Amino acid sequence: PRYLLPSSRRVLTAPIRCSAVSPSPTPAPPATALRPWGPSEPRKGADILVGALERCGISDVFAYPGGASMEIHQALTRSPLITNHLFRHEQGEAFAASGYARASGRVGVCVATSGPGATNLVSALADALLDSIPMVAITGQVPRRMIGTDAFQETPIVEVTRSITKHNYLVLDVEDIPRVIQEAFFLASSGRPGPVLVDIPKDIQQQ
Repeated sequence: PRYLLPSSRRVLTAPIRCSAVSPSPTPAPPATALRPWGPSEPRKGADILVGALERCGISDVFAYPGGASMEIHQALTRSPLITNHLFRHEQGEAFAASGYARASGRVGVCVATSGPGATNLVSALADALLDSIPMVAITGQVPRRMIGTDAFQETPIVEVTRSITKHNYLVLDVEDIPRVIQEAFFLASSGRPGPVLVDIPKDIQQQ
């Protein structure tokens, strides 16, 4: 299947690397002061995700916050390496990520919430596939126990984007996040470049 299940792990035949065209970013002063870690504050799945993005050399993320992706945005405020560019609509952020990839030769990254937030990425993902633009779209999803129950703002974005992405993932285990992100960037930037979608349920982000 094109989405990731714990019992069905994909194995890439080539050595895994994030991207041949995304060098490590240089720290830039953030627009606002970083929120420091609390003395006993645990690291969550969203923080693991941001750490994986940093290791892949990502310096810019294009996003519009929403309920199912808020943990990711909170984690981004703690990153000294990533600038989070906020937009007023998900379609705008996705095309901005595409334009960034076209102009820089690096992988463009966008983040959206579940439901309508995720479906607003569709046009830009289709455009990126047709134009061979390396992109990684990260979407929030309803908690795992609510998937398939017609929950509030639930859409099967993995199925929706099956034909307009090179590959997509539904992350069902927090321990899979580093590997999935590494694979996503490798797939987006290798061979014929194109978009990859990573769907992360809210409870995974909070673990």
